[in-house]
Amino acid sequence: MKRFESLSGWGRAAASGLLVALLAACSVEPTYKRPEVDTPVAFKETPAAATGASAASATSAASPQDAGTWKQAQPADDAHRGEWWTIFGDPQLNALEEQAAAANQDLKAAAARVQQARAVTQAAKSDWFPKFDAGFGPTRERASAASQLQPDSAGGTTGTIWRAQVGASYETDLFGRVGSNVNATRADEQQSEALFRSVQLSLQADVAQNYFQLRELDTDQDLYRRTVALREDTLKLVERRFKEGDIGELDVSRSRNELASARADAVGVARQRAASEHSLAILLGKPPADFSFAEAPLAPVTVRVPPGLPSALLERRPDISAAERAMMAANARVGLAKSAFFPKLDITGAFGYESATLGDLFMWSSRAFLLGPLAGTALTVPLFDGGRRKANLAQARSKYDEDVAQYRQQVLVAFREVEDNLADLRLLDDQMREQNDAVVASQRAAHLSRTQYTEGAVSYLDVIDGERQVLTSQLQASHLSGTQAVATVNLIRALGGGWGDVKPAGDEAVGAVAPASGPVAASGFASVAVDQVAKR
Repeated sequence: MKRFESLSGWGRAAASGLLVALLAACSVEPTYKRPEVDTPVAFKETPAAATGASAASATSAASPQDAGTWKQAQPADDAHRGEWWTIFGDPQLNALEEQAAAANQDLKAAAARVQQARAVTQAAKSDWFPKFDAGFGPTRERASAASQLQPDSAGGTTGTIWRAQVGASYETDLFGRVGSNVNATRADEQQSEALFRSVQLSLQADVAQNYFQLRELDTDQDLYRRTVALREDTLKLVERRFKEGDIGELDVSRSRNELASARADAVGVARQRAASEHSLAILLGKPPADFSFAEAPLAPVTVRVPPGLPSALLERRPDISAAERAMMAANARVGLAKSAFFPKLDITGAFGYESATLGDLFMWSSRAFLLGPLAGTALTVPLFDGGRRKANLAQARSKYDEDVAQYRQQVLVAFREVEDNLADLRLLDDQMREQNDAVVASQRAAHLSRTQYTEGAVSYLDVIDGERQVLTSQLQASHLSGTQAVATVNLIRALGGGWGDVKPAGDEAVGAVAPASGPVAASGFASVAVDQVAKR
């Protein structure tokens, strides 16, 4: 009979364990599904020159029955973007990018945030394991007479109990409460890694843009130096003619005014260049006093970047990946809020020794354990909390809806940024071609006006107007060259960076940057990059 009761007890224990396991498997977390986003088959502003490369690939990738749809995008923020800036073929830019990656403080802060998120995830995962602790010390206690079934006149007993015990506690993952919390923190960790990638891409693009802007200002300075030299020669010519009595003093004053104005404008450009150089120093993690950059005019940027498929943008952009991971975290926290409506099972216990005297504490007869209602299995069922759990669930659902809206908005912004920069580059080609014609025409007009002024055929106002037109047209051409370089960098930034085969400027093929329609796998690349930055 005792054997039968023992088997029955083991059977009940096994059944209870199986029930707990089944309840732990019943997660109430909603199944995550990426929200749909309207995505075009191809970018509207794709340049005609790239039609054969990117537009054709878009057409081949999307069959007629798939028109208006897109392939399921998977965030690829851990894919190796490659050193996309090498497409410009500029060793100085390459060196600056390396310095920024090694010393920029914003990048280090982003890496530290990733480390924090990883620690939070590890802390959440610890709830899957039992907790153990050990204790030793005396307890002074007085037991009441009633607890010992003695009359009230007995007055109870007072004594000291020495204990040396190991305690254990474990919360079973009923209804996925622990799992949902781990899923939420893991998604937060992935979001922080995507944001690290976003900071890294922004840093790379900022360095390249600042570099090209600095070179544009160097071109402007060179133009002003040549303009000042030309106007100094013109002033000498005017002064000589004034001494010979061919012209009046008014022309001399006008010539001096034009020279002084050109010198003042040149100082203004130098001031802008100094500020740009200081900004670049900060990006490199250096004090402005310890950084200087040799002057060099801007070389024309001839790189052309194929945009690829719009659907691939959802994979490449790290900010879109971060928004998508935020939705995953919010979805998991909906499950966490739901689990609060269901029972919670905490299993605790203690084993060790206890004795009335310290000398008898570790005797075999002093062993003891606690496992019961006071310090054991405790199944708590929520009954009434004034609507707190319901409010928390409503908040979690609203947070998920907010993140969905922000994700879709981020996608729209990404599409706009790509279209804007594609349009800029497409129209800048035409504008620069017309502006170059304007420079040639203004130089010819200025030459004719100076020649005719020397012969006395025109007034000095015509010479002044011609020289101003030359300077204005040359500055505009310089500005357009700088804008084209910056727009190229902006397009790469808008596309989420480049990966795959990177070909330096001057190589064959339309696309020096080849952003693929799918990610190039780089297992653990994001983690390695974060660790490298964190160690610097």
